[in-house]
Amino acid sequence: MTPALAVIDADGHVTESNEQVAKYLDEPYRRRPLTFSMYPWDGWDRRLLGRLGGWAGDAAAWLRALDEGGVETTVLYPTLGLFLSFLKDAEWAVALCRAYNTFLHEELVSVSPRLRAVALLPVQDPEAAAEELRRGVRELGLVGGMLAADGSHLLGDARFLPIYEEAERLDTMLGVHASGSHLGGAGVDLFPRFIQAHTVSHPFGQMRQLTSIVLEGIPERFPRLRLAFLEAGAGWAPYWMERMDDEHAKRGEAEAPLLKKKPSDYVRSGAIYFSCEADEWLLPQAVRFVGENQIVYASDFPHWDHSFPGSIKEIRERGDLTDGQKRKILADNARRLYKL
Repeated sequence: MTPALAVIDADGHVTESNEQVAKYLDEPYRRRPLTFSMYPWDGWDRRLLGRLGGWAGDAAAWLRALDEGGVETTVLYPTLGLFLSFLKDAEWAVALCRAYNTFLHEELVSVSPRLRAVALLPVQDPEAAAEELRRGVRELGLVGGMLAADGSHLLGDARFLPIYEEAERLDTMLGVHASGSHLGGAGVDLFPRFIQAHTVSHPFGQMRQLTSIVLEGIPERFPRLRLAFLEAGAGWAPYWMERMDDEHAKRGEAEAPLLKKKPSDYVRSGAIYFSCEADEWLLPQAVRFVGENQIVYASDFPHWDHSFPGSIKEIRERGDLTDGQKRKILADNARRLYKL
């Protein structure tokens, strides 16, 4: 595969099962019965009685998908684990993260260098999350960590500083990823149909967390920290940058005292990335206002709403992006984000 044709998937998903993860639980947690769901769930029928989506729960399935799409490498995020942030039992959340990350290493990452992955981190216990990020990167060969966008937490809160300190020390990235719906606390849970909940969940979660992270000064404190906001597209980012700038101009001195620049300047700094949708109308505007070095391609395979591998062709055939911008979106930017 020549560099000109290279594609790196910045956000694919492993469809892990309870049974796969349970095999790697430490004692005494492996004694918990699997008669209850290990992860909380919302009950929505995402696959419409099996008509949508697929399965990619092992290395063989993912390698077949990469070959079909002509993709060099994927970086894997969880599926069930997207809901881990709603667990009330913090110790259980930590144990599940450790088991899931070990599962990634044993059954995917160690099988092929084309399969990379990020560590699932327990937002319930930031100190343990920092420790698990360190284990994931140094011992398990993972290329970053995932912080849930959804839940009752805001990622700009000072209690998350140990995670950012560790990520900067390790020179690794953190991906902010939503669950695609919400189990309470953000208004998304009020919708009566999944189509409504899913329409707003990803962008609302990312807007909430980007606001918290930027206005609480995380990029000012950690200028080398690489962050990625995933699976909400990129078209919302310029609008939100402008909105944060407007608020900051009026109230920033009093209510965002850590900031030494406009919020949009931090977003444009080169350390904050956004995944795009291949067909989104405002992709050229995101490339212009965020920066062409900060937009990455994401397959979302095998989730019900993916369009892989057709999404690669869609980006390549767009007439409103230059060849250089397409090359960056499809491979170069993800290579830099994950240090591949």
